Amino acid sequence: MSKADKIKGELDVLLDIKRQEAAAKFTEEKKQIYAEGISSVAASGVLENALNVNSKAPNFTLKNTLGNWFSLYEELKNAPVVLTWYRGGWCPYCNITLHYLQEKLPEIKKTGATLIAITPELPDNSLSTSEKNKLEFTVLSDVGNVVGKEYGVVYTLTNQVASIYEEGFGLSEVNGDDSNELPLAATYVIDTDAVIQYAFLDADYTERAEVTDILEALHKLK
Repeated sequence: MSKADKIKGELDVLLDIKRQEAAAKFTEEKKQIYAEGISSVAASGVLENALNVNSKAPNFTLKNTLGNWFSLYEELKNAPVVLTWYRGGWCPYCNITLHYLQEKLPEIKKTGATLIAITPELPDNSLSTSEKNKLEFTVLSDVGNVVGKEYGVVYTLTNQVASIYEEGFGLSEVNGDDSNELPLAATYVIDTDAVIQYAFLDADYTERAEVTDILEALHKLK
């Protein structure tokens, strides 16, 4: 089934409003630059190299927005984990997704799972994003995309997209480096044995995992 033929989920409907707004606002040149950027991600091999279903999820320890350490394997002793990456608080599609995940957090918690979001933003910026969206789940700063690279979800922006981001909001300052690297908007459901049971991977940064699919994967763990 093609993307055009699929039945839109609740989140995708919200994201599509933003897509249409962007299409109406952007110049043809900018649309082309972003389209080429997505094609570059698809051609980079990141989708093939990223960890997928049945892969063992590597452990990691990162600081949350309050400066406290979080360990994946420690959390997995208590519950499955929904692990989702977002590019940054500057990304409107990320903010829509984070806000939606917050709305659906009670349903995720009802399954016994823990929701964790990871971003390459510096801690102060991830705290700002968390506060702005009134997030009640853990947000972790993966500065330098160290964990993202272990999971294979990191790619390099094209020079043209990187230039737009740098001029628009200062990507290098937001992330604390000039690598021009970002993570896919990937989502994993990881069981208590640290095995990935669901994986959402897409080259298009406007596409995100639907909560209905996440919940379905979580219910299958029982």
